[in-house]
Amino acid sequence: MGMFERWLTVWVGLAIVVGIGLGLTAPGAFAVVAALEVAHVNLVVAVLIWVMIYPMMIQIDFASVRDVGRRPQGLALTLVVNWLIKPFTMAALGVLFFHHLFAPWVDPASADEYIAGMILLGVAPCTAMVFVWSQLTRGDPNYTLVQVSVNDLVMIVAFAPIAAFLLGVTDIVVPWQTLLLSTVLYVVLPLLAGVLTRRALSSPGAVATFVARLKPASVVGLLATVLMLFALQAETLVAQPVVIALIAIPLIIQTYGIFAITFVLARRMRLPYPVAAPACLIGTSNFFELAVAVAISLFGLHSGAALATVVGVLVEVPVMLSLVALMRRFGRLFPAYA
Repeated sequence: MGMFERWLTVWVGLAIVVGIGLGLTAPGAFAVVAALEVAHVNLVVAVLIWVMIYPMMIQIDFASVRDVGRRPQGLALTLVVNWLIKPFTMAALGVLFFHHLFAPWVDPASADEYIAGMILLGVAPCTAMVFVWSQLTRGDPNYTLVQVSVNDLVMIVAFAPIAAFLLGVTDIVVPWQTLLLSTVLYVVLPLLAGVLTRRALSSPGAVATFVARLKPASVVGLLATVLMLFALQAETLVAQPVVIALIAIPLIIQTYGIFAITFVLARRMRLPYPVAAPACLIGTSNFFELAVAVAISLFGLHSGAALATVVGVLVEVPVMLSLVALMRRFGRLFPAYA
């Protein structure tokens, strides 16, 4: 591991502090950045995430992707956790905390909206950042691509029914533009760029050398994304610190809990480490663009549901970095760990 990877948690912490500081001192500049969006997808953040994903896409070998079907266990585990476990545990935690444990400090109407936002996060498994987490854990890029692609297809048909069931309503409006645009920005375009780059490079050695040179840019993209997200939400963080802390507690418990469940199941299934690593992380991360967009369209920009989805964005990177560290530390428990 290079210096940036080894101390990544420290750099992320600094990016959070700097982001909040810049957001408070120059809110106008970040308001301009926030306005640069299409279908609730911020284009600046999309470019930064694209920079992070691109190096991993170069490593994808489509000849190997065809072999993923011979190892369906990891994909099956991901689908079960993402669609049969995660949404329901998120809803249960939301009810437990906001209808019971936090009831003395949160009014019932706000509690319902916070729970709704948590549910929307739970029903939206990650699309983009999984590639980053997989790369940091040295997961199989080919398998990660298949996992993300299949989950995107399932999300198209399963997101609205599950969200409607858990929210107790039947008029969930899925912002299809957000879903499709995010898939194009975070999967299709970087994948196409990776394929073209791989073809332009004549040998596996050239590919490895090129990817190694891109690693610093990938880390910078991650840090810039963190800085941007915290700068955009700086005023909210300062204005409602207690509420944000209350929302963050069940979200953090959910993230570690889903990781633990997937880790134990992957261990019992004896999945090889390069498959187990992305499988353990894809369910713990969230497709926050979709969750935020649906929360805004259903409950409004300044609703508790929208705030809960934003808190999900804020806690995700630090928590996911800790899970990456745990996965690498205990990866030796899985076969084929290198």
